[in-house]
Amino acid sequence: MLVQTNRTDDRQFFTAAGTGLPYNAATTRSLSPVVAVLGSPGRVAGLGSHLPAGWSVRAAQDIDDVLPDEIVLFTSAKEQDIRHARSLLPRRTSIVALVDGDAPAELVAAVLTAGADVCVRGGLPAILASHLVACRRRQLADRWAGLAASAQV
Repeated sequence: MLVQTNRTDDRQFFTAAGTGLPYNAATTRSLSPVVAVLGSPGRVAGLGSHLPAGWSVRAAQDIDDVLPDEIVLFTSAKEQDIRHARSLLPRRTSIVALVDGDAPAELVAAVLTAGADVCVRGGLPAILASHLVACRRRQLADRWAGLAASAQV
């Protein structure tokens, strides 16, 4: 997708035109992803070392403590938890459900049907981190798609 950064519609000359575009990922909050962990933080203790630079992992007190652009990680996901979170959080908030490695297929299907964006079996930090990075890429792709749609209006 091409974005024209030197276009303004407000007739102000000699100003930065692409002010809605992030310039420096390290200092732009929206490009420094946060994983809000709901549940036992010990279950994902080594996760931070497997995430890209700039990412952070924090323990959230409850669903009200989660910000819209964060990725929510349930460490012991249950269908009702995911359903409750999806009903309260904005659609742009990604929800990741972590279940036991030997969890029945019914539980995996239930959390996905309830609204989780992804369900991960087991707790290997490297695999979980790759799923979180994929969720973030989908979030950003959705934003760019929204930007393209709004530019056509």
